[in-house]
Amino acid sequence: MLDLHERAMRHSVLIVSQIEDDHWDVPTPCAGWTVRALLTHMTTENRGFAAAARGETTSRDAWADRPFGPDPRQDYAESADEVVTAFATAAPEFWLPNVHETHRFPAARAIGFHLLDYVVHSWDVAASIGRPLTIAEDLVAAAQEVADRDVPDNERRRRPNAGFQPPVAGTDDPDPFRRLLAFLGRDPDWAPPAP
Repeated sequence: MLDLHERAMRHSVLIVSQIEDDHWDVPTPCAGWTVRALLTHMTTENRGFAAAARGETTSRDAWADRPFGPDPRQDYAESADEVVTAFATAAPEFWLPNVHETHRFPAARAIGFHLLDYVVHSWDVAASIGRPLTIAEDLVAAAQEVADRDVPDNERRRRPNAGFQPPVAGTDDPDPFRRLLAFLGRDPDWAPPAP
């Protein structure tokens, strides 16, 4: 799982590096979020998961959004390196207050959560900025396995601001990645509105 996760993160850094300065206010497939808001979320989640991997169980400081420095792409790359490094020597259980306030998650399961998020968020960024994205079959398969286990189609996906929405048309698509996106409530053909 660690190798798959590291590859997913390298891929996300590559696609984030292609964000141009006129992309920050572009809408994303995440309703109500611009590219800047999505990248803020991704950077904060990296720092929060890294803190959890290092054994943090009480402070929410790592989960708080911080202002970006001069180059948000660089801040994101640094946060990606931080989480990959932290996962390499992870604590046996993670406290993820953004998922559940008191429950502790086994490290392998928590790393799976993060892998799924960043496979999908890489697509979110790519779709928003109009860049092609190819995800390796084994990464898609690993993400689908996590989705099947941990993101069932239930009432949680119907709450306001849920990270993943109910499935949309396309869950029978022959392409595994498009099928994954549809299962998680993303329209695989989404594109930003024309200016």
